[in-house]
Amino acid sequence: MKPFFKLVFSISFTMYLASANAQYYFLGTAGNMANGCIQLTPDEPYSEGLAYNYQKLDLTQFFEIQFDLYLGDKDLGADGITFVIHNDVRGYEAFGQWGECMGYGRFNPFRPGNSIDPSVAVEFDTYQNGFQNDPACDHVAYLENGVSRHESYWNDGNDTYNMEDDRLHDFRFRWDPQSQLVKVFWDGVQVVKMKRDLIKDIFEGETQVIWGFTASTGRAHNLQYFCLRRMVYLPTVGSDRNG
Repeated sequence: MKPFFKLVFSISFTMYLASANAQYYFLGTAGNMANGCIQLTPDEPYSEGLAYNYQKLDLTQFFEIQFDLYLGDKDLGADGITFVIHNDVRGYEAFGQWGECMGYGRFNPFRPGNSIDPSVAVEFDTYQNGFQNDPACDHVAYLENGVSRHESYWNDGNDTYNMEDDRLHDFRFRWDPQSQLVKVFWDGVQVVKMKRDLIKDIFEGETQVIWGFTASTGRAHNLQYFCLRRMVYLPTVGSDRNG
């Protein structure tokens, strides 16, 4: 990004981070950690945790949110985390099904079921599930309207790609209403670039939407958590010129 962008907004970054870190609505196994991060699931089977920030996102403005994500230390753990933006009628009580659905989606993608809808989400999936068309390796995928099944994904071109490596991973989500581009970066690499009119096509004109994280485990499990690093709004004019 431009140096101007970093300089002018550095103070607002800090102010928002201090307030946002303490203002989450928790469901299930989610809660504050001693290190200032937010736990979604403990390293236990059949857990589900969701954390929604009370500060809604304004989709009329360009924004970028950056987090550290921790997906565990067991390569055969499960199931993963989703970052979700939604306008479900249940508001802060909205949740999906556990296990392969990661607290976001539903078990059968072809039938109605409990899921977070309308919504867009990015999943960080650490366990292969056939119903969701998962590859054998860990991966990142873009999702909509509570459907966890996906036809495309990112795995760094590596059929043994592993995100359960006992490391914090850098995740950034960027929305530009002017270009209608959704961009996702994972450890500095752009992994999703999607042109979508979120306001019109997903949220039916609603511009103020809830955001947060969901996660779950099944028979396999891992500790899973996130840490907010920064959030910034920027005027839309020329906001995404640098990609």
